[in-house]
Amino acid sequence: MTQMMQAGAVQEAPAVVRPGALRNSISVEQLTCAIGAELSNVNLGDASRDPILVAEIRQLLLRHKVLFFRDQDTTRAEHVAFARHFGDLEDHPVAGSDPENPGLVRIYKSPDSPNDRYENAWHADATWREKPPFGCVLRCVECPPVGGDTMWANMVLAYEKLPEHIKTQIAGLRARHSIEASFGAAMPIEKRHALHAQFPDAEHPVVRTHPETGEKILFVNPFATHFTNFHTPENVRYGQDYAPGAAQLLHYLIGQAQIPEYQVRFRWKKNSMAMWDNRSTQHYAVMDYPPCHRKMERAGIIGDTPY
Repeated sequence: MTQMMQAGAVQEAPAVVRPGALRNSISVEQLTCAIGAELSNVNLGDASRDPILVAEIRQLLLRHKVLFFRDQDTTRAEHVAFARHFGDLEDHPVAGSDPENPGLVRIYKSPDSPNDRYENAWHADATWREKPPFGCVLRCVECPPVGGDTMWANMVLAYEKLPEHIKTQIAGLRARHSIEASFGAAMPIEKRHALHAQFPDAEHPVVRTHPETGEKILFVNPFATHFTNFHTPENVRYGQDYAPGAAQLLHYLIGQAQIPEYQVRFRWKKNSMAMWDNRSTQHYAVMDYPPCHRKMERAGIIGDTPY
């Protein structure tokens, strides 16, 4: 009788164990030597209601910089609630948000809408803001049967691998980041100027410090238009030295994200989700698919001022 009761207790236990109590059973599969891990046996809908589980995911994010989750049949409300554990959400001034869930940006591609040219470039999100995003949580609603992958690069590693003389040269440099010169470039001049007035160019250190880990991060991408303090006696002998010297250095630094050894590539399926640390990574959405539907929903989390 005792054995039967014990067996029954074992069978009934899962029904009374809250989902977050199983967090120690999260499976972590590292995807490359540089960046990225796929987590299984975790549901982000459950995590949206479990701060302790969120704290564990946060530590894994700091370690791997981008996390992937499969088979996440979460609601939009759960998606937003999970992301909000990490901070307030931001709206995008150009991309449209879900009207019922502010901060959930809809990135929808279809045969009738042309590619926008901004996703398929290496970038960190919204570095044109004074406070670029902490990170993002992205969910695949619909994707092509083949193609449409997204890639991420570890910009901590990109900085670590720079030649020492380059590290010395860029140690105190700062760069200007612009929404006007990117999202605004194809707009009529009046609309472009209005966008610039709403979001003036932001200036950030070329090498930022991660506020949680203390890591040094190479923090330039195609939103960066120029250095703001390159023209010094140490760097420029004559006025004409400025343009090629600064431009070539900026181009070289932006190109570091393209090195495969710093990257991971993820193939999307419906209900796959990714979360990345926007402070220490860049990403690239590959537009190699034919005209078709690709629907993604992203919650961007407000960050802090880089230093």
